[in-house]
Amino acid sequence: MKDAFGPAARRRTRQVLVGNVRVGGDAPVVVQSMTNTDTADVAATTKQVAELWRAGSELVRVTVNTPEAAAAVPRIVDRLALMGVDVPVIGDFHYNGHQLLANEPACARALAKYRINPGNVGFGRKKDLQFSQLIEFAIENGKPVRIGVNWGSLDQALATSLMDENAARAEPWDAGRVLREALIRSALDSAARAVEIGLPAERIVLSAKVSGVQELIAVYRDLARRSDYALHLGLTEAGIGSKGIVASSAALAVLLQEGIGDTIRISLTPEPGTSRTREVVVAQELLQTMGLRAFTPMVTACPGCGRTTSEFFQELAQVVQEHVRAKMPEWRITHPGAENLTLAVMGCVVNGPGESRHANIGISLPGTGEAPSAPVFVDGEKTVTLRGDSIATEFLTIIDAYVERRFGAPAPAHDAG
Repeated sequence: MKDAFGPAARRRTRQVLVGNVRVGGDAPVVVQSMTNTDTADVAATTKQVAELWRAGSELVRVTVNTPEAAAAVPRIVDRLALMGVDVPVIGDFHYNGHQLLANEPACARALAKYRINPGNVGFGRKKDLQFSQLIEFAIENGKPVRIGVNWGSLDQALATSLMDENAARAEPWDAGRVLREALIRSALDSAARAVEIGLPAERIVLSAKVSGVQELIAVYRDLARRSDYALHLGLTEAGIGSKGIVASSAALAVLLQEGIGDTIRISLTPEPGTSRTREVVVAQELLQTMGLRAFTPMVTACPGCGRTTSEFFQELAQVVQEHVRAKMPEWRITHPGAENLTLAVMGCVVNGPGESRHANIGISLPGTGEAPSAPVFVDGEKTVTLRGDSIATEFLTIIDAYVERRFGAPAPAHDAG
């Protein structure tokens, strides 16, 4: 049942176990990401997988496209285990996956899941054989499979067949609807074939990715209506910078609000010099701002106006967000629940005290022309007023003390007698 102020109840799907991570069923929506290193470079790929995991990625996919990449996978997984990085690694296969898994059985065993693209798993008479071989490797090794259809590599034989069917209709569909049907049929028909070969339906995840927001929403609504498989959401090429973030958020938020989607990836094109982990942060923030999950304390901050000509409140908001995000890997273990903390950094007296009272911890900084003081509110009550050059340091100390007090483990009781 849908709440007027929250997402609809999650669509009930089959639950898939990927390594130690549950996807679908009653599990929370899972965040995943993908490396952009050469997988054959063991050191670089291990480093990036670990970075993505530390940022909060719960599944990480790597490209497996060459014999060298396939041979590297077990070494990468072993190194991650030695580092204490407990993240399922997924293999992304196109064109030659059947050969790579046959020649590198250790790769087949080390991966937590295989991603197969029906559009390029094989062509002509080889398609069914090579698809079957990949599914048989998954069955033999007890691995789940994502059948990932993409409109940039759609099965052309299926597309042509559906166009011919459409031409024979008394009232033909428009081209967009035919394309959407081709994507959906490719995913569903491939899943049915995998089950026929012997892969349990509880080991199948589906995706049908496009790069247009409205097309993605339409495809997944239909796919959700016509199946109970767990669904992986994401635009196939979201774009760079704000465009990629906005497009992904616009598409995925609509579907998640309707209860559709079991795992998400934000496919951002990294801006030069930026970290690959940005896509993980965006995915987490999307789920958290929608109220679906909590990953790290979120900072409410005003946008600024003529009352806030100083940049100090902007700098403090950034410092606070970076501080709590850096602390979360430790807090997640030692202070569970800290991810639900709400913080506010406000720039003037208009909304500052009110917003600060709504947060667990808030600070109302002085705007232009206001007295140079910054009241701090904790759980709605004013507790202290900060002044001078050490406001940032003192405010971070207040946050850390609050987390320790509220979310730290209680001291063990001592027997008095």
